[in-house]
Amino acid sequence: MALRFSANLSWLFPELPALPARLEAAAAAGFGAVEAAWPAGCPAQELRAAAERARVRIALLNTPPGDPEAGELGLAAVPGRQAAFREGLEAAVRYARAVGCPRIHVMAGRVPLGTDRAAVAGEMETTFIENLRYAADLLSQEDMIGLLEPINNRITDPRYYLNTPHQAAAILEKVGRPNLKLQLDLFHCQIMDGNLSRNLETYFPLIGHIQIAQVPGRHEPDSPGELNFPYIFEFLESLGYTGYVGCEYAPKGETLEGLGWLRSYWESRGLQHGGTSKAAK
Repeated sequence: MALRFSANLSWLFPELPALPARLEAAAAAGFGAVEAAWPAGCPAQELRAAAERARVRIALLNTPPGDPEAGELGLAAVPGRQAAFREGLEAAVRYARAVGCPRIHVMAGRVPLGTDRAAVAGEMETTFIENLRYAADLLSQEDMIGLLEPINNRITDPRYYLNTPHQAAAILEKVGRPNLKLQLDLFHCQIMDGNLSRNLETYFPLIGHIQIAQVPGRHEPDSPGELNFPYIFEFLESLGYTGYVGCEYAPKGETLEGLGWLRSYWESRGLQHGGTSKAAK
């Protein structure tokens, strides 16, 4: 079965200022789904109306980052911020419910400034597990999935707490909730561990969402870099992956001009613009 791609509106179409306009541009480019980080400043009713007009699904949103001015990027694993985490989670659930989004990336957060990662690792894991159990219970009431995304600490974010699929899988096992899954961004996975085929096989039962970008530039999948995306796409198909593949990359130029890789994928699978069967036309 052909893969389904989701346009990350926090990264694609930066030439357009607002999320609804980016959503409409994504739909015009053939995407059937979109995703975004925390949609600050965009009322839920505006995004939902744009999605309904464009007949596009909203596949994924993030929890709020916390206080960006204080250097926060998520709160779920940050000791002492449990109340703020719950408040943000509840806001994310309300927003997701309003726009019909079934998945929320529960952002772990950063190792607090001035602390040693090893010294606070145990306390952060305990905090993360407690908050994830709370999140899973709340999300289950809405029939939503919570996602954990490892973010590399070699290049992108040296202080981010959750860094590898192995670490995420161990935490998911300790939490023990079926509506929490792994969000595997292959950009981060390649930087931290490589060995993508084996990692995809190993963690496939846990995966609830996949994201892509070329390494190391974090640009289009067909830009120069380490990853062979035609092979990766075939491998995901062979595994039977039916979720979305989120396009979380920085376009090197105009977003539409950089979507040749997607048009080539559709053409190679005998699909028309938008990834639908030519036979269904």
